[in-house]
Amino acid sequence: MNFLRGVMGGQPTGPQPTGAETIQKLCDRVASSTLLEDRRDAVRALKSLSKKYRVEVGNMAMDHLVRILQTDRSDTEILGYALDTLYNIVCNDEEEEPDESEEENQQKQEDDLGAQFTDKFVQEPENVTLLLTLLEEFDFHVRWPGVKLLTALLKNQCAQVQGIILVSPMGVSRLMDLLADSREVIRNDGLLLLQQLTKGNAAIQKIVAFENAFERLLDIITEEGSSDGGIVVEDCLLLLLNLLKNNSSNQNFFKEGSYIQKMKPWFEVGDDNSGWSAQKVTNLHLMLQLVRVMVSPVNSPGATASCQKAMFQCGLLQQLCTILMATGVPADILTETINTVSEVIRGSEVNQDYFASVNAPSNPPRPAIVVLLMSMVNERQPFVLRCAVLYCFQCFLYKNHKGQGEIVATLLPSTIDANSISAGQLLCGGLFSADSLSNWCAAVALAHALQDNLTQKEQLLRVQLATSLGKPPVSLLQQCTNILSQGDKLDRRGSRVQTKVGLLMLLCTWISNCPIAVMHFLHNQDNVPFLTGQISENLGEDERLVQGLCALLLGICIYYNDNSLDNYTKEKLKQLIEKRIGKENFVEKLGFITKHELYSRAAQKPQPAFSTPEHMLFDHEFTKLVKELEGMITKAVLKSSEEEKKEEEVKKTLEQHDSIVTQYKELIREQDSQINELKEQVTLLASQNEKMQSTMTQQLSQIQQHKDQYNILKLKLGKDNQQTGNQAEAAHVNGLQPEELSQLREQLEELQRQNQLLQTQLGEKDSLITSLKAEGVSSAEGSTSEVTVLQRELELLKAQLQKQTAEVTQLQSERQELLRGSDTTAAVPGENSLYTEKIAELESRLSAQTAENQKLKAEVKTLLESQESMERDLASATSTAAIMQAEKSKLQQEVQESKKEQDDLLMLLADQDQKILSLKQRLKDLGETIEDEDDLDSKDQFDDDDDEEEEEECDE
Repeated sequence: MNFLRGVMGGQPTGPQPTGAETIQKLCDRVASSTLLEDRRDAVRALKSLSKKYRVEVGNMAMDHLVRILQTDRSDTEILGYALDTLYNIVCNDEEEEPDESEEENQQKQEDDLGAQFTDKFVQEPENVTLLLTLLEEFDFHVRWPGVKLLTALLKNQCAQVQGIILVSPMGVSRLMDLLADSREVIRNDGLLLLQQLTKGNAAIQKIVAFENAFERLLDIITEEGSSDGGIVVEDCLLLLLNLLKNNSSNQNFFKEGSYIQKMKPWFEVGDDNSGWSAQKVTNLHLMLQLVRVMVSPVNSPGATASCQKAMFQCGLLQQLCTILMATGVPADILTETINTVSEVIRGSEVNQDYFASVNAPSNPPRPAIVVLLMSMVNERQPFVLRCAVLYCFQCFLYKNHKGQGEIVATLLPSTIDANSISAGQLLCGGLFSADSLSNWCAAVALAHALQDNLTQKEQLLRVQLATSLGKPPVSLLQQCTNILSQGDKLDRRGSRVQTKVGLLMLLCTWISNCPIAVMHFLHNQDNVPFLTGQISENLGEDERLVQGLCALLLGICIYYNDNSLDNYTKEKLKQLIEKRIGKENFVEKLGFITKHELYSRAAQKPQPAFSTPEHMLFDHEFTKLVKELEGMITKAVLKSSEEEKKEEEVKKTLEQHDSIVTQYKELIREQDSQINELKEQVTLLASQNEKMQSTMTQQLSQIQQHKDQYNILKLKLGKDNQQTGNQAEAAHVNGLQPEELSQLREQLEELQRQNQLLQTQLGEKDSLITSLKAEGVSSAEGSTSEVTVLQRELELLKAQLQKQTAEVTQLQSERQELLRGSDTTAAVPGENSLYTEKIAELESRLSAQTAENQKLKAEVKTLLESQESMERDLASATSTAAIMQAEKSKLQQEVQESKKEQDDLLMLLADQDQKILSLKQRLKDLGETIEDEDDLDSKDQFDDDDDEEEEEECDE
């Protein structure tokens, strides 16, 4: 204890030990003491010496301190001392300020010591895991120094410690629990810890985000007062920036979680904006940066567009525009707000249209675009503010053909309003002002109004400017070239180069891909000589860029030349370059643009970021145009006329092929659309068919169910009816008397007699029908035979008639021959008489044959008439037989019905007899005396027999 007393400030009793000796003794005591109090005192002593003897404590005591953390987990006080000692060893913060002369070397040594001890601590990953485990301890004296120690380790060796925490089970989750600690000191230091943890590690950023970090951080910002809050709000915003910047996954999670809507209250600024505190400016600046991270041009277009849409829908853009037009806002906040609004509206048609409708609170109200352009062309405004306005104007016109048309329209003669200041007037004023920065900004802004818009390039050719009184107006294109040619007169501290660069960028953008603008430019006879003169001269370093831009402008005049001017066709311009400049020299001067040191810096991002106004030379969109045109212009200049002709022929062929391909594509597209329509129809019909099938199946099942129910009900109804009928019959039989039974028997006998009579009549009719059938068949057979005989006779007569006709024909032909022969032999009297006799004989024979023929015809007619009468008789006999057959069928049906009625009556009588017997049996069982019906029947029979015997005797 004397040793400890000496260390802790007691009176020395002997020679003073050195710091290293004291620390070594304390380390021995920590390692060898068995009492917890002794170890705790030794560790407390090491903590008090750790700042003054940092190197000695770090080298000698670190292992002992780690062992304390492992073994003495139950004592929170010794754990706190050990953690504080380790923090003092690895932390590089120095409370005492060193002298200015020694500050740099001292800081470097401190950084080296911190990195050295951090490396020693994290060589064993278990040490970091042990530290994460200790953070679960709720005791303030353990948790707070543990948070500070882990933060210091991350500052010194961020990547190595991040890797250990990432693979540690629940490592990030344990650290996220610090944000929920009710003690603000631990929560605030936990924010600093998470800031260090999330630097440059996308995996940890995602884990932290999915541990509900956004919700917790936004709640803390709201609790602390949003933009009016203190340093805690700043820490939360810095952590949010770490989580969202260059992390598309977290950005999407932030948007999908509707956290963009929770940012709107941050920007609700009151009317009284005087006296902004430095912390409020910092907080609002970070909040604006957070908005810009979500809509940054480096993000994917789809993600940026969705965030822009969300910001407009929730009113965040409207709130930013309110800050933009408010008074009393600090300059740096106003500048950052302009940059934020720029990226929120960039490429978003809805947001751009809204921004175009925003008016400044002035009298009379002016559009916000006009107010911003007034600041851009005002040389008394801060440089960063002018750059921000230019960026805002560029973003407003980006992919906004409607906005481009509105800006160009303010320059046209038909739309100029003398009573108000328009955007076009401000741009023209800045383009021709004495301030070179205004010249450059106005030229770049006007170039963006023409970017990728052929219509506005042609419209801008109509703009006329009045240069001075008494002189005719000149076109805007001519005025730009006049300023270029008079550039040597501009001698304002290097402004000549900046103005020339701005005008040349405007002209290159204007005439590129616009043959009409090229023709207008070449129509001025002074332009081409000026360009060739600028390119061929040997100028200094500052003018090299101008030479390169002049070469680019001349190359555009060649590449987009439609040969409408005879003096400046493609071939003549190339010959001019070859004679006055040289093709190789021209290509070399053209390469000066991309070799410039500021070219690559401007090509990195759309926002113009320049340290000084002198560095403001290149525009981002113009660098893309140069990259596109440089190779094409080089090829166009170096090619010969024959190669160009071949290329033109190939180009025409390709255009023809392209047109054919386009036609086929359109045809295929139409067919695809038709196929898609048919597929949709098929799908619709299939779905309708399925619905109808299902409906029909349901209906069939319902019908079957109804049938089943009907059958069941029918069976039930039949049984009920049968039971009801049996009951009614039983009741009816119960009331029958013997007289009624005898009447029923008489009726039955009468029906039997009628049946026998009907049977007799039926037999007679059957015999009649049979005889009629026999007679009809015989008569029909006789008639048929007679008809057959008559037909045979008729055929014979016809054959004879044909034979007679042939003979008559032959006789007539012989007669004709004889007549011709008589005409030829009229001179010979003997032969003439011979022919006359033959003719007479033939005529007699012919008349006899004709008479016989007439007789045969009469006989044939008679036979035909008899045949027709026989056929009529046969038809009548057949109809009579059919009628008789129908009557027979009817009579048979009546007989069947009578038999059926008789059977029904017999069944009814049998049932009644059975019921009468059963009732009599019941009466006998009850003791009643009943005369048996059989006895009555036998008595009646005896009476009948006696009557019959008496009748027989009377007959005898």
